[in-house]
Amino acid sequence: MHREIQSEADWRPAGIASSGRWLRQVTEEEVADLVAALDALKAAGKPMLGITRRDVPLGRFADVLQDVRAVVEDGPGFIVMRGLPTAGRTPDENKLMAWAVGAHLGVARPQGKASQLISDVRDAGGTYRSGSGRGYNTNAELDYHTDGSDVVGLLCLNTARSGGLSRLSSTVAIHNELVRTRPDLAEALYGLFPHSRQNEEAADEAPWYMAPVFSERDGAFACRYIRNHIRSTQAMEGTPRLTPLQHEALDTVQRMAESPDFSFDMWLEPGDFQLVNNHVLIHSRTHYEDFEEPERKRHLLRLWLSVPEARPLSPALLDVYKSVDANSVRGGFKGRGVTPELVAYQARAAAELGMRDTPYSI
Repeated sequence: MHREIQSEADWRPAGIASSGRWLRQVTEEEVADLVAALDALKAAGKPMLGITRRDVPLGRFADVLQDVRAVVEDGPGFIVMRGLPTAGRTPDENKLMAWAVGAHLGVARPQGKASQLISDVRDAGGTYRSGSGRGYNTNAELDYHTDGSDVVGLLCLNTARSGGLSRLSSTVAIHNELVRTRPDLAEALYGLFPHSRQNEEAADEAPWYMAPVFSERDGAFACRYIRNHIRSTQAMEGTPRLTPLQHEALDTVQRMAESPDFSFDMWLEPGDFQLVNNHVLIHSRTHYEDFEEPERKRHLLRLWLSVPEARPLSPALLDVYKSVDANSVRGGFKGRGVTPELVAYQARAAAELGMRDTPYSI
């Protein structure tokens, strides 16, 4: 049987709220240095894939990212940088901002069929509960889930007319509670579950893969819980059927995550940049109703990052992460739009961060 995990990421909502560690207010001086870096980038006119960390000297804003790294990997597992200068900027200028900040934190990973490195999180009429459903392009309430990278970053540009509450739960806390009270369910979650690639697989990938929900390597815990992708496999021919115990274990994780005992809820504001460690937290969002005017609709920018300080992962996650070693480029959904430019960017970005490159074939 598995033991409890000792980690600062084992938190409950009341404790994390009172700690204040989840919020980093950016100062006027730090913002000024970020704006100067963005102005220089815009003047240089480099394409996004031509920009890596050395192209973005951040001055005092670099202190903000030092705080972010410590909290996201070795602390509670998430943080919100509040006060980024998104107001009055064009969508492309805000994408440049997200990219510039992300370049200092890690290597951006592709996120879907088009192999896009930044996704627009907004309602585009998608259907969440379907064989190809992805939550980011709908206004639906989402299951608690992890994203496909070490860290997910969300830069908030606009909020909805109503709804769209951001929700986070610690999978370390859920794991430890299950070990204490339902060790049979904890043990089941260390087993393998089928996951759909939601019709976004690359040409050399199968449409589904097997992976555990809970795993450990060298004493480091990781959770990968994407209920919608597991659910989709049950309508696919040739995939393993879930057992009653597996169904109960997944239901229990969802029920615990959304309960007041585990869920920490927050409203993201324009100018907030939320960063979440997918290995120790799961996240959700409530249903939202949008404004009619296109320029006022809820809009966030999403980055998936492979970060140099991330933990080693279980070999059972190799099929989905492509590499499970610490300090290696890994994660993302390869998709069908990998280009030589993307591969070259990845190699440069990895080298500047001291990471081992693990390029996708093209």
